[in-house]
Amino acid sequence: MAALSTADGCSHRAFLAKHYAAGTFLASGPKEPRMGGMILASCKSVEDLAAALAQDPLHMYEVAEYRVTQFHVRAAGPGLESLVGA
Repeated sequence: MAALSTADGCSHRAFLAKHYAAGTFLASGPKEPRMGGMILASCKSVEDLAAALAQDPLHMYEVAEYRVTQFHVRAAGPGLESLVGA
């Protein structure tokens, strides 16, 4: 993996913003300790998600890689009820 530069971080944030605007990404942020991050997404298929993640500049330039874990929301707290059964 290559090192993360400031330019990479800016292009990654633009990538995130694009997918938030499209409704694909619901939440994201860095992990602690700072060894990558997490994205909560909602897509019609894992293939659609893979296509979206392939557009991330950090992935394209081998600064980051993705591991997808699918799950079905059965319960959610206040404000997140729309995720149940989605």
